[in-house]
Amino acid sequence: MTYSHTLPSSGPLRLAAVDLGSNSFHLLIVDVDNGHFTELEKCSRKVQLAAGLDDQGRLDEDVMARALKCLEEFGTIIDEHRVNRLRVVGTNALRSAANSIDFVIRAEQCLGQRIETISGREEARLIYQGASTAWQEETANCLVADIGGGSTELIVGAGTRPLALESLEMGCVAYTRHFFASGEITEATMQATEQAALLELANITTNYRRLGWEQAIGTSGTIKAAASTLRALHPHLKKGEITRDGLVALRRKLIDLGHLDHVSLPGLKSNRARVFPAGIAILNAIFQALGLERMQHTSGALRDGVLLDLLSRDTGADVRHTTLAGMQRQYQVDEPHAGYVAATALTLFDQVADTWALGDEARQLLEQAAMVHEIGLGVAHNRYHQHGSYLLANSDMPGFSLPDQLALAWLVQAHRRQFPEPPPERRTALPANDLIQLARLLRLAVVLCRARDGSSDWQPELHADDQRLTLIFPHAVPELLHQDLVLEHQWQEQAALSLAINTP
Repeated sequence: MTYSHTLPSSGPLRLAAVDLGSNSFHLLIVDVDNGHFTELEKCSRKVQLAAGLDDQGRLDEDVMARALKCLEEFGTIIDEHRVNRLRVVGTNALRSAANSIDFVIRAEQCLGQRIETISGREEARLIYQGASTAWQEETANCLVADIGGGSTELIVGAGTRPLALESLEMGCVAYTRHFFASGEITEATMQATEQAALLELANITTNYRRLGWEQAIGTSGTIKAAASTLRALHPHLKKGEITRDGLVALRRKLIDLGHLDHVSLPGLKSNRARVFPAGIAILNAIFQALGLERMQHTSGALRDGVLLDLLSRDTGADVRHTTLAGMQRQYQVDEPHAGYVAATALTLFDQVADTWALGDEARQLLEQAAMVHEIGLGVAHNRYHQHGSYLLANSDMPGFSLPDQLALAWLVQAHRRQFPEPPPERRTALPANDLIQLARLLRLAVVLCRARDGSSDWQPELHADDQRLTLIFPHAVPELLHQDLVLEHQWQEQAALSLAINTP
């Protein structure tokens, strides 16, 4: 397959994406050469992670064991293909599970790769990016829908650019547990499911209809199954087409079947049968709320979007650059000064990275934190580092996973004054000790750039001896800078961190 997005030109590269969905886990492996994707492996497994959530919102051992077995299989396939780069994302079930960290630790051991739990809107962005591979040129507005196991994503976009993104708390697995617990399929249960979905949709309907669209596209399992079943029952339909009349007839047929155990239809896989009625109820509600007459299924989905996003990283097309630049503008950050701080922080980083065993991910995170360390000034000067931390932890940030955001938020809070408590283990993109080391470098960069004029006269040598840092200046520094350095020494000492300052 060839994707129409503007992609960096490069030599052959083997990429893999794993999508840990609430209903199914998906693996996609491709070779990419100058924008052309050759699919090598594509597989899905019905894990139904969301079905394993108990009344306390915890994943039970049975579903975790099933999920880990699937990931062991995926890990073997990935190893066999000698993948160059891999990205693994978790969605609604991992966002909501009270013990998701316990599962993630074990899952990362299976795959040998960090798992990124992403926000609902980031999931929607990646779904749209994957779905938009179906059109080869800029088009009029398009609506994209994806009914998952725990959430439903709806996006309106133009070409490859999303205009509105939303992730709603309704999914075929979650709604099956709630509305079809007895297994019975009746008019009453279908209506109750549809009404719950319509309530979720009510908050976005007006805005989405105002934006408008020329075509409605559906992705992933529920919509694919609906299209497949409708075509088997109504051969005159185009492949992948879902119509309002077809949905009404399918809804009636499901009610006639009477029970989840009896759901067996042409074109419907048996492992999706029990969650299919809830999925159809949600899809019917989408058609009602948004006034749809037809929808077309496309194969592009979250895993395709993850691959495209992975390929664009570390290039000028990296959406994370756009996100941070947008936040700088929104909160009126002094961009030249942020650039001075970032350059100084990276110079310090490069001098101690080997000693502290810090890699490229840490270097990138440090630069990102430097670029937005002053966004809190857009709220208030007093305690602006805390305001900035709150904004980073709670904003929708395209391109960033939730652990990425929490790591950035902690670094920004830690860039001045008293060191905050280390972040909880496994909830941020890097271990707590690595983040503390990055915070020390960011703090020094901020002090060294206090004049805000880009001067490099005071760039010192930095040496690390285990946890002890030593700044060595080639010549005397101004008195105000010296006082700032002394104060920083005291702050680090208060946090049981050793900082020595050597000046002539």
